[in-house]
Amino acid sequence: MDIKEIQNLIKFVAKSGASEVKLEMDDVKITIRTGSDSNEVTYVQQAMPMQAAPMPQAAPAAAAPAAAPAAEAAPAAPAVDENSKYVTVKSPIIGTFYRKPSPDKPLFCEVGDSIKEGDTLCIIEAMKLFNEIESEVSGTIVKVLVDDSSPVEFDQPLFLVDPS
Repeated sequence: MDIKEIQNLIKFVAKSGASEVKLEMDDVKITIRTGSDSNEVTYVQQAMPMQAAPMPQAAPAAAAPAAAPAAEAAPAAPAVDENSKYVTVKSPIIGTFYRKPSPDKPLFCEVGDSIKEGDTLCIIEAMKLFNEIESEVSGTIVKVLVDDSSPVEFDQPLFLVDPS
């Protein structure tokens, strides 16, 4: 099951109104919970293979899932908000949004800060990988649309930037 299928499943469950859905396949177990009872939205767990595989075959299989999120962690694509002059920076991946590199460090950016193209705006953790999200536009941060340490979806707006 690839990431697009998982994203489509999450959207389907959210629209259906179900509070929890569990899906078990040969190599994947997925539990999707919605509602205000839980901070976590999606849990994905790889099932352990039943038969022992030789090490050379197991290593490439383990490396493939780790490489996929890194490849998707390209800089966030800006989108111009039709209703205003602001550019919306959106999440390129599903994960947990962090405004700081670590709890004891300062924020990457705050409202009112001037940013340049290539500046790191935040980190999104996906499958234990921390992906720096860089700005593709220069300007001033107008609004942060997501709370620190909260889950984000693919293409979810994160920041509003005034490019002028």
